[in-house]
Amino acid sequence: MKKVAIFASGSGSNAERITSYFTDSQLISVDLFLSNNPQAGVIERGRRLGIPTVLFDKKTFAKTDKIVDLLKNQHIDYVILAGFLWLIPENLVKAYPDKIINIHPALLPKYGGKGMWGHFVHEAVVANKEKESGITIHFVNERYDEGKVIFQAKFDVLPSDSPDDVAHKVQLLEHKYFPEIIEKLIVN
Repeated sequence: MKKVAIFASGSGSNAERITSYFTDSQLISVDLFLSNNPQAGVIERGRRLGIPTVLFDKKTFAKTDKIVDLLKNQHIDYVILAGFLWLIPENLVKAYPDKIINIHPALLPKYGGKGMWGHFVHEAVVANKEKESGITIHFVNERYDEGKVIFQAKFDVLPSDSPDDVAHKVQLLEHKYFPEIIEKLIVN
């Protein structure tokens, strides 16, 4: 059984979707949620789903080995970033080479980098009159959104689409593909 930890900073809808997807799996289990945001919805989702949730601050995350040690002590095999907004420190990247997977709400390399998350991405897509957008699932390195691309899925952006419309289309793709791609990466 491969054990997964999910990092999230926000509502946790992807964390819940991934957890639900693997509920009856004999190969993969979601064992831990981690968040940097004490107000994050993922905390309540963790309570409801029976997933232990750990909160941490920036200093603990970026300047110590406490998070890496926690993951290793829990025998975590893969780290999933599902709406987690901080840059992953070098010690964590080195502890989990090609085993940290992120999802980004655009077709990288477009609309990636520091500050490009959530509504900021969707507003930029609409403002630039993009004809398509989508999701990118990628490995994580020490830089924002620059790890090797694993998978992309696209949709058409209509001239009438608002940033909220784009966000909705992105979330549909995230919920459909993220758990499936995680499963393929871990099982194969």
